[in-house]
Amino acid sequence: MQVFEAWVPAASRVGIDVPLLMTIKNGSDDADSLLRVRCPIANFAEKHTVDRGEGSPAMRAISSIPVAPRTVVVLKPDQYHLMLVQTRQPLVAGETFNCSVVFQKAGTVETEVHIRQLP
Repeated sequence: MQVFEAWVPAASRVGIDVPLLMTIKNGSDDADSLLRVRCPIANFAEKHTVDRGEGSPAMRAISSIPVAPRTVVVLKPDQYHLMLVQTRQPLVAGETFNCSVVFQKAGTVETEVHIRQLP
């Protein structure tokens, strides 16, 4: 399992929620699931999907994010994504931090997360 292009938007306020977006490549013949993420800059992390039922789209917490065999999954704000809840520090554009991404079968993958300034 490979995790790359992980990033969060810059944020000057502490205690807010920010999306953590990344690309996940499963080179295995086995399906896997993203179970949790641990990042030092937030108190919690939640896995979300966007429910497009009746009315406007709404975020919904889910227990895991499926990763099919031999696929690439791109986490996006309007699809599957991670939310870092209650940030502990300002997120300054250009800085990085590390997170542990935990998969059901592949185990823990350490990844570097970049903080980007949104246009």
